[in-house]
Amino acid sequence: MHFGSLPTVGVDALTSQDFLLDVRENDEWEAGHAEGALHIPMSEFVARYGEFTEQAPDGGRVYVLCRVGGRSAQVAQYLIQQGIDAVNVDGGMQAWEAAGRPVKNSKGEPGAVV
Repeated sequence: MHFGSLPTVGVDALTSQDFLLDVRENDEWEAGHAEGALHIPMSEFVARYGEFTEQAPDGGRVYVLCRVGGRSAQVAQYLIQQGIDAVNVDGGMQAWEAAGRPVKNSKGEPGAVV
C-alpha cells in the first residue's frame, strides 16, 4: 500500500518523551505493547477520536504504531487530514521488539508482539 509522502520514522528515532499511539487490536495490545502508549484500535479509531484528542499533546507530534506499519499508516494519514502532526512508525511493534525496546503485557510484565 502506498501513502505518498506520509512521514515515517524508524523505532531508533523514538525517545521516551514521544507520544505513541498503538492502533492494534485488543488481543495484540494485551500480549505486548510499548509502555505509556495510548491504545485505540484502528477499527474503533474514528468513533473514539475524542478520546485521542483529550490525551494527545497539543500541537505535538504523534507516533502511530501497529504490528508492522500498515494500519498505522492509515491512521497517521487520517490524523494528518485532521491537522495533527502524525508520523508512521516503520516496522511497528515488530521493529520495536527487534530493537530491544521494552514490551509489556496487560499485567505490566514482559510481553511479546503477536
